[in-house]
Amino acid sequence: MSGEVTLTGWGRTAPTAAWLRTVTAEDVAAEIAAASERGLLVRGLGRSYGDAAQNAGGVVLTLRDSAPTLVEGGAAVRVSGATSLHDLMAFLLSHQRFVPVTPGTRYVTVGGAIACDIHGKNHHVAGSFSDHVRSFDLIDGTGVTHTVTRESDPDTFNATAGGMGLTGVITSALIDVLPVESAWMRVTTERIGGVREVMDQIKATDATTTYSVAWIDTLARGDALGRSVLTRGEHARFDELGATAAEARWTPPKGPILHAPPWLPRGLVSLPTITAFNELWFRKAPRHREGEIQSISAFFHPLDAVGGWNRMYGSTGMVQYQFVVPDEAEDALIEALRIIANARNPSFLAVLKRFGRGNQGYLSFPREGWTLALDMPAKVSLIPLFALLDALVLAAGGRLYLAKDARMNAADLATMYPRLPQFQASLTRLDPAGVFQSDLARRLSLRRSTS
Repeated sequence: MSGEVTLTGWGRTAPTAAWLRTVTAEDVAAEIAAASERGLLVRGLGRSYGDAAQNAGGVVLTLRDSAPTLVEGGAAVRVSGATSLHDLMAFLLSHQRFVPVTPGTRYVTVGGAIACDIHGKNHHVAGSFSDHVRSFDLIDGTGVTHTVTRESDPDTFNATAGGMGLTGVITSALIDVLPVESAWMRVTTERIGGVREVMDQIKATDATTTYSVAWIDTLARGDALGRSVLTRGEHARFDELGATAAEARWTPPKGPILHAPPWLPRGLVSLPTITAFNELWFRKAPRHREGEIQSISAFFHPLDAVGGWNRMYGSTGMVQYQFVVPDEAEDALIEALRIIANARNPSFLAVLKRFGRGNQGYLSFPREGWTLALDMPAKVSLIPLFALLDALVLAAGGRLYLAKDARMNAADLATMYPRLPQFQASLTRLDPAGVFQSDLARRLSLRRSTS
């Protein structure tokens, strides 16, 4: 595959044109040597919401995949940076293993998972993806390949984990894996009437729950502010499975069941439709149900069942806003929900999770506290809403997630990510000519100016 293409992020906003080429890991050094002043970038499966995987006027590379291999007696997996978590899960489940961290979609590559330092429903106990990466092979901006571990080269490791693909090309990685007894989850679901109650319940069960997430009704106000459906899960043991699940004990996640059409009518995600949906979703949830057996797909990746679900927001696309605030600033999260509810901008999917301690990644998003993520149809009325939320998050000592961002400014970024100077110094060392570029990097001045 090669040629000039127009690319967007998963939000389908801010399209830009680039030269797209599919290459092998062995081709990367030659691509680096031939790069123009607009540079190059590696793109995985394009699930960053904003402009992180775009490079206007430059080259965008996609890497060819190769098969994963279990090593060290099945305690770890050697995997290509181009392998999707979907394919990796299928491989691991066939060997009674699972990934240590998964985000809300399986359709991200291993290289992208490291570059965005993805997190999942188990961050409070397991940390983020890079916490389980033993090593990775990185081709830097001079074409040199490094095998990087946190112990041998902490600076390169911490710049790359969460570094949005700007330190180089991750061609392979060695990752810890998790032994499991089945491809099923044991799930507890609880309907909760307000945000403080759900936060108290999450905190109370942190020590005994591996996976936890709350769907939030962001349109509810008053006493119902932040009413939620809290879902908690554990990997199901074989002796917990019913006959049907036991027969399909190691069935891997399948591809999409449905596909959204290329064009959907305007207004599908609107205040009336989402108000009705939220009411139905909240009321149909059980007040309390324990021990339900769900597939991995249903528990971790429900939206992956619909191919191209991002198209339901219409031709103008969508914006995702995800922030984290520290534990001591949980009132700021509640105030954010109040601002969002009063703005009456509908969000089809809003989720609340609790983070444990963050790691040393210079631009890694998670930190101990609360994170809220929500999707909204892209429109002008979001500008003042997000300005209010930005100010609230900044005052609370929080930050926004670069993998979801489409509109943050450079000044706010520098405040939210105090280790930005260390990241920029690492870029100067690893990529002195500035080969690796992206629309996000230019918008946020991620690279230190040489003028």
